[in-house]
Amino acid sequence: MHFWVGSLCHIQDNGSVFFPPRVISISDIITLDADLGNKIPDKSWMLYLLELFNRQNIPLELNLICSFNDNGRFHAIFGGVNKYEFTTIPPIVGHSYMRQIIMNSSANSVTYILKDITVNKSERFDFVIEKRPFIFEASNHFTGIEWWNKSGNFPYQIRFHVEISQLLFGQGDDPSDPQSISYSPYNKVTPNYDGSVMKYPVSFSEPEIRDGCLCYRVISQII
Repeated sequence: MHFWVGSLCHIQDNGSVFFPPRVISISDIITLDADLGNKIPDKSWMLYLLELFNRQNIPLELNLICSFNDNGRFHAIFGGVNKYEFTTIPPIVGHSYMRQIIMNSSANSVTYILKDITVNKSERFDFVIEKRPFIFEASNHFTGIEWWNKSGNFPYQIRFHVEISQLLFGQGDDPSDPQSISYSPYNKVTPNYDGSVMKYPVSFSEPEIRDGCLCYRVISQII
């Protein structure tokens, strides 16, 4: 079974709540605060999501994926399919990681960047889109948790307590220059979840503004 809970990232201005226009990139920082041990059921996995949807509702993701048989890895995903595993940057408690997804229309590609800020080490993956027309503009940004449970009809305990911070969107300044991107913070999150269960085994601390950007913590909760 498939479950998710989290928020859509928005701008609130003069009473209106909306996703900003001309967005071609999103990013965040995920900090691993504590390892709760591997309680993931057999053949199952869970994800800490950084997820962008384009105007065709195609998802692009740079997720920390924790499985029943490993300690977790960061993965680049396009259209729901794993395209790349970041092998040189493992998840380590106490470390902070910048995650970034950039859509590049001139190269018909998507760039996924992962940086371990604690040790100043980066890894990059460029995915060339070959098989379909693709609109290089975002329509939504989701932040939260997803479960895939192959053993039962319930979401289970998460692997890590984490903090999500520096939630940003990037707008292209010059169509001829994919590196010319201006980043800005969101100021509003809107809850979003699958709605198939009454409670989820996580709690999200009230979002706060730190250094001008939204941040929140994901903590395990017994249900």
